[in-house]
Amino acid sequence: MRVKKGVKARRRRNRILKLAKGYRGRRKNCYKRANEAVERALDYASRDRMQRKRDFRRLWIVRINAAARTVGLSYSKLIAGLAKAKIGLDRKVLSDMAIADPSGFAAVANIAKAA
Repeated sequence: MRVKKGVKARRRRNRILKLAKGYRGRRKNCYKRANEAVERALDYASRDRMQRKRDFRRLWIVRINAAARTVGLSYSKLIAGLAKAKIGLDRKVLSDMAIADPSGFAAVANIAKAA
């Protein structure tokens, strides 16, 4: 008697169809179309997870630059000064400081300016 892969194949197909839930047209219930759509969606998802990290870093840099210029520094001079003064604040923290605590950011920027 030949071995059929009924249960395994159905589970595999149902897993893909479950991931395709909410898609339009045949992409939600036709396995072949759903598989193509899900594969592409997962590719986009992994690409965009990396993209999101880049986007946030760019946003933080823009915010830090704007705040640094109010203190009379450019972004690059601020970062160089922080490195020289051995202040280990990352860009996310500096960005949050610039928004939530401008006086604290100004104090850090002045330390960087002096270094």
